Amino acid sequence: MMLPLLRAILFLGFVKPFVLLLLGVNARGIENMPRRGPALLAANHNSHLDTLVLLSLFPLRMLPLLRPVGARDYFHRNRASAWFSRNILRLIPLDRKPSADGPHPLSECVEALKNGEILLIFPEGSRGEPEEMRPFKTGIAHLAETLPEIPAHPVFLRGTGKALPRGEALFVPHICDIAFGEPLTWTGDRQSYMQTLRERFQALAALYPAPPPPET
Repeated sequence: MMLPLLRAILFLGFVKPFVLLLLGVNARGIENMPRRGPALLAANHNSHLDTLVLLSLFPLRMLPLLRPVGARDYFHRNRASAWFSRNILRLIPLDRKPSADGPHPLSECVEALKNGEILLIFPEGSRGEPEEMRPFKTGIAHLAETLPEIPAHPVFLRGTGKALPRGEALFVPHICDIAFGEPLTWTGDRQSYMQTLRERFQALAALYPAPPPPET
């Protein structure tokens, strides 16, 4: 009972005020957000702020359904971090170098979807350079093939990589642009699924063109 209450307090008292007041959000396509689970929320990844920004857009009643997915070696690097990520963020840890004789690295994700939850997943796998998308990994296609009725909602973020880029500890206030696309379901094969997903992200990125580099 105490953990859900603590999560709600942090969500309302820190996450939402931080994102909406200190960062600022300019969002399009809110009607394409998942309103219930099970669902995948697939976003590009430039910053640890990405997860907080996405969580802040959901109403409090949906908080119990939201499950970020992140690298076990980072979020479980010590006991305190592991406890916080598992119990407060309710993060599903993902092994980036799984053992050959262990369970499938996405097995916990599959179970969460079967339980009606919404996964916040980053198809790039890890944070890239600020405002640059890296090639997508095929883990999301595995989830879609395993549970073909589950929709994947693409969401493009621009600005978080400027506010808190990878490797930096200093937060710089910066407006975050967000665009939600129409949900995608299993297309029948992984190649066409990944190609369609990339095209959806390209279309969303075009809504918020990157600013030109500063003149030297």
